[in-house]
Order: sequence, then structure tokens, then C-alpha cells
Amino acid sequence: MIEITSIKEGIVIDHIKAGLGMEIFDKLNLRQLDDEVAIILNANSTQHGKKDILKIANNVDINLDVVSIIDPSATINIIKGEKVVDKLALKLPKHVKGLLHCQNPKCVSTSERAVESEFSLIDEEEKTYKCDYCGHIYDVEE
Repeated sequence: MIEITSIKEGIVIDHIKAGLGMEIFDKLNLRQLDDEVAIILNANSTQHGKKDILKIANNVDINLDVVSIIDPSATINIIKGEKVVDKLALKLPKHVKGLLHCQNPKCVSTSERAVESEFSLIDEEEKTYKCDYCGHIYDVEE
């Protein structure tokens, strides 16, 4: 059995749906960090069967919007002195710039390189956004 030790200071992104941990790792550009990052894939979970976990030492300055877009059910634990001092609940951001990409090939954000995609949340329960440029509906879970 492999043992992943606890971190002294940092952030743990827990209860990530199995298979989404690497996507969060990539979108947060964690490969660029000099600090220790542990990626745990397919860990046993009593609630979900399997889950992914990211442990990021010394770095609590991450874009939580990225995590909430990829997996809004993930939990964020802030660690200090090897103890959880805060748990953050994720909420889908009302407005997203550059995180989602419009699927409409005629949208200005897909046809023009200089135009960054922008979306507005239209239904939190259904996890759907609308492109601010063309009105295309984007379902986060697809």
C-alpha cells in the first residue's frame, strides 16, 4: 500500500469525481509550481466509490472557478499546521472568461484569436452557461 503523507500548509482539493483530477491539475497549471503537488487518482471513497484528490503544499492562491467549473461537487480544504482550518464550498461563477470555449463554429470567440470566450451562468442547478457573444448554451457536464 502506498502512503501519501499529509501536508503541513496548503490546500487539498478532495472528493473530485474520479477521472477529473488530471483535468483540474492541467487547468490550474500545477505543473508550473515549485511546491509539492500530490495527485491521487481513483482513491476509494465511501460516498462515491472512487474519487481523485489533489494536495498542493504551500500554495492557497488557486483559481477556484476552474475547480467549480470542472467539478462543482469537489471540496476545498485549507491546511495549516497539518490541520484543516477551513473548508470552502464551491459555487459556479456567475461569469466566466477564458475557461470555457464556445462550441459554435460561427461565434466570434472561436473564429477570432484575439477574442477570449465569455459566458454567463443561466441555470445553476442545470449547470448551464450562455455565450456572451453568440448566445450558444454550454452545459458544464457535457
